[in-house]
Amino acid sequence: MIPWSLLDLDRALRASWAADTCSPDDQADWQPGNPAWGHCDITALVVNDVFGGDLIVGEVFLGGTQRGFHWWNRLPSGVELDLTREQFQLGQTVAAARVVERPPGPLPRRWEEYLLLRERVIEHLGHLPEPV
Repeated sequence: MIPWSLLDLDRALRASWAADTCSPDDQADWQPGNPAWGHCDITALVVNDVFGGDLIVGEVFLGGTQRGFHWWNRLPSGVELDLTREQFQLGQTVAAARVVERPPGPLPRRWEEYLLLRERVIEHLGHLPEPV
């Protein structure tokens, strides 16, 4: 049984986001005033570690041009949970959402940042379940 709440996890994630855990594609635009920027994929994975469910990815558009992808979660209850949605402060839209399978084993491109984010969250909460 988890001795902390979703709110506790949310607070731990927000306290753990930093420039060194931001996606390399987004680091030039990362700033403390928008700490969720560039953290959607690894945040969704940490939430998935804890609650399971589905990973959802959508395409991000700004001014009609695709600018990347956005990740969030669908919990086993069916509720969609997006802890990094506020990163989009310039009018970006997210479209073409689809469920994706969690990559097995180490992530091909963000493994170090994911592990660093997990470690920081563990420092706040005491522990996390092992990755699925």
